[in-house]
Amino acid sequence: MIVGSLLQSTAYTRAHIIVARIVSGCGMGFINSTVPVFQSEFSPKASRGLYVCMQLSTLNFGTDLVYWIDYAFSTHTSSYAWRIPVILQCVFLFPMLLIIFVLPESPRWLAAHNRSDESLSVLRRLKGHTLDDEAIVRLHSDIVRAVEEEAAMNAGSWRTILSADKIHSRRRLLISSAIQAFQQLGGINAIIYYSSTLFKNVGFSNHLSALMSGFLQLWFFVASFIPWLLIDRIGRRPLLLSMITVMALVMAAQAALVYQVQFKTSVAYAAGIAGAVMLFLFEGAFTIGFQATVWVYPSEILPLRLRQKGSSISTAANWICNFLIVQITPPAIENVGWRTYVIFAVLNATWVPIIYLFFPESKGRELEDFDRMFAGEDDAAITETTTGDKDPVYLERNEPVAVKGAAAHEEEGLKSLV
Repeated sequence: MIVGSLLQSTAYTRAHIIVARIVSGCGMGFINSTVPVFQSEFSPKASRGLYVCMQLSTLNFGTDLVYWIDYAFSTHTSSYAWRIPVILQCVFLFPMLLIIFVLPESPRWLAAHNRSDESLSVLRRLKGHTLDDEAIVRLHSDIVRAVEEEAAMNAGSWRTILSADKIHSRRRLLISSAIQAFQQLGGINAIIYYSSTLFKNVGFSNHLSALMSGFLQLWFFVASFIPWLLIDRIGRRPLLLSMITVMALVMAAQAALVYQVQFKTSVAYAAGIAGAVMLFLFEGAFTIGFQATVWVYPSEILPLRLRQKGSSISTAANWICNFLIVQITPPAIENVGWRTYVIFAVLNATWVPIIYLFFPESKGRELEDFDRMFAGEDDAAITETTTGDKDPVYLERNEPVAVKGAAAHEEEGLKSLV
């Protein structure tokens, strides 16, 4: 990212800027696929969602800050209008680079790479203030056991990444990739990237559209604090299901409002104002639902040995769909107008039953619990194994048992996914 930023800010030819963008893109790809895994493996299970939400709030702050920096330079015509904003990335990138040198490796990564003693040492540093040593050793044993079981099944190797196994690695990879694709196909970056165009689309002037876009990104940052209070209390599924439903309804309403503006009906002015409000509602619902969960959920449900590879694949799904939406939005608005919002409404409505049927809840579980959950053990067995109330149950020696109660429909949905 630092190299890419320096290359971009010094570019004077097309080839130079293309290479610079590719370098920056590679850096961003590594960060996007690694940071969620790093966070999930370090965070305590009871507040894992909160820590990821904190990171996303800083992300939204950066998005808002960059927008206003760009707005400040928007009246300048020299190349410095874009060179200075690009090089300013380094103000944040250099401290990030320094912080990396003082952070330890994840205890789960260490265990997966035959560095068990170091893994236990890091766990003691992380959890020594909240757990007694016996509980830490028990957690470490659970991590090591999960590593051994996945290694015995060859889970997570590139050759077997899509093969079926006892812990349903393929299913979990598909779920993690699907949720990343869903958030992009729902239309969020059509709003973020083209907010000025969309405000013009509902009747605002160029200057007012630019200002409203800045306020929209400010709201995006403010709204990102709301899921801090919710994600570890009510869970990932309720946030996703409720907020995606809101997103679908907002897009449907936006289609009707833009129709009024597009055809200059008698209520076009009021519809334009209401359409602007819909954009704020959509981004608020997105950051509370999708954004709050999409960067923690894949890292939670993926098997340990597949976690980094799976995170990379799911992140790639995110960016591929991002590219798709960014490319099709301008011609869609130009050619089909208000119907563009109908498409996004239908897509978001489609995600709701899929998530309800196939996406299990991940709140409050240790990462090692998911192997047992997908293998078919019920919540009681998982709790007993994790807390040490009885001897660990090895997957190889046990047939999957039926999942009771509310978890039953999740397991049935999971079994029918692939």
